[in-house]
Amino acid sequence: MNEHLKNLSTQVTSGLLTRREFVARAAALGVTAAVANSMLASTAQAQDATPVAGGTFKMGLSGGESTNTQDPALWQSQVPLAIGRLWGETLVRESRDGGGMEGLVAESWEGSNGAKTWRFKIREGITFSNGQPVTSQDVLRTLERHANEESKSGALGIVKDITSMRTDGDDIFEVNLDIGNADLPDLMSDYHLMIQPDGGFGAETAAIGTGAYVMEDFEPGVRATATRREGYWGGDQTVTAHYDRIEIIVLNDATARTAALQSGQVDTINAVDPKIAKLLDRAPTLTVRNVSGRGHYVFIAHVDTAPFDNLDLRLALKYACNRQELVDKILQGYGGVGNDMPINAAYPLFDDTIPQREFNLEKAAEHYKKSGHDGSPIILRTADGAFAGAVDAAALYQQSCLAAGIPLEIKREPNDGYWSEVWNVQPFCCSYWGGRTTQDQMYTTAYSSDADWNDTRWKREDFDAMLIEARAELDEVKRKEIYSKMGRMLTEEGGVILPMFNDFIDASSNEVLGYKVDPNSPLMNYYSFKHTWKAA
Repeated sequence: MNEHLKNLSTQVTSGLLTRREFVARAAALGVTAAVANSMLASTAQAQDATPVAGGTFKMGLSGGESTNTQDPALWQSQVPLAIGRLWGETLVRESRDGGGMEGLVAESWEGSNGAKTWRFKIREGITFSNGQPVTSQDVLRTLERHANEESKSGALGIVKDITSMRTDGDDIFEVNLDIGNADLPDLMSDYHLMIQPDGGFGAETAAIGTGAYVMEDFEPGVRATATRREGYWGGDQTVTAHYDRIEIIVLNDATARTAALQSGQVDTINAVDPKIAKLLDRAPTLTVRNVSGRGHYVFIAHVDTAPFDNLDLRLALKYACNRQELVDKILQGYGGVGNDMPINAAYPLFDDTIPQREFNLEKAAEHYKKSGHDGSPIILRTADGAFAGAVDAAALYQQSCLAAGIPLEIKREPNDGYWSEVWNVQPFCCSYWGGRTTQDQMYTTAYSSDADWNDTRWKREDFDAMLIEARAELDEVKRKEIYSKMGRMLTEEGGVILPMFNDFIDASSNEVLGYKVDPNSPLMNYYSFKHTWKAA
């Protein structure tokens, strides 16, 4: 209970929970208001402690494969992103409280001409890790590379709508759009868009960027190490990026990852299995933290591939999904039910009047019969690395499908190669999304017709038209109406079966200080290496 309260008090100091809400939850656990307020004061004092420079920070992470690369365009899972954060930076990043943007390579930006023109000012004095000054030309070339379909960039769907780009001197980068987009700065935070010298052309995997660390060693699917660089624009180690050295160890197996933290082999881990989170939190030397956000676990079906090109079959699969059971048994309450669309209340302009699809075996059976399916096995592919509890989730889903007469068959795949050989390749599989900062970015990245990461093969001209219309609409009431139509279309016709939005659950040694939960992604949006330090 004490560790649970510590987690909640951290959320208060991070602005994710009010003091009143904290005291109320503490009271439900039998803690007096006086004790609760004292704990809040202690937490605030610990968070404000003076950072300590030096030492090694070891991260045990799931989401790594032997096919991982240092080319930001090709990053598909958590480990490449975490490694990339060490050496690279985008123009901007999501703020740590989940609202707005903060500058990285860009120190300021402004829109004009009805949000059709955006100008980014490059941070004065910023350099790459090889000592080369960063110029607006490097930014221009970076976006040109990701806009090229041959790059296979995960950011292609984001940059394709840019009409033109230009530089204005060495310090101004300008983007021009045919249709205004107030969310354009948010899109520039996409983790694929790491600014590289000359955009990375000819040196895509060189791992040279503006980050606080330089790569020392990289073994795909095994480990990576990096050391603190001199001359980082953000300041010296007393200010930010306090550790001398960062080590990332790939631990896709949940049991091995947990054991590594308990034994002290690593200082922090991601993707804590919800089934053991409360038990792990009782350990006197560890702290488990969770935060809700935009992340979601999904079963994704290609709507252009039989039998998933049949709407009745897709509806049968959706009605056969017992969402609350999955939240209870897989997430152990660390999350909430989904509604077959990637947007929840964490997003601005979310429409909470969209009807929640309920578990209904009769409707599932009715739609399955109407689909005319021949009764052959419908194969759902899964792996431990797809998301925490993915194999068990698939098994539970199979049981409810069979109860409706749907012949769902589970095929367990190896973790290694899952993100290159199964996800976005096979027609029906388990996956996860961390979410994006805006509805526009989420839909653009995964549901626009020409998005490289359109993993359900959802290609609808009317949907694309609404996406563009919403992007240009400055009236928030009207914009919300458009997004509502898009959400309803996906939940009724799309290929995504989205049973649950997951909390991000991390765990770390109590020696790690300065930790504040971030609703954007696990491990402080994978910036924990930059903002934490170890007790002296």
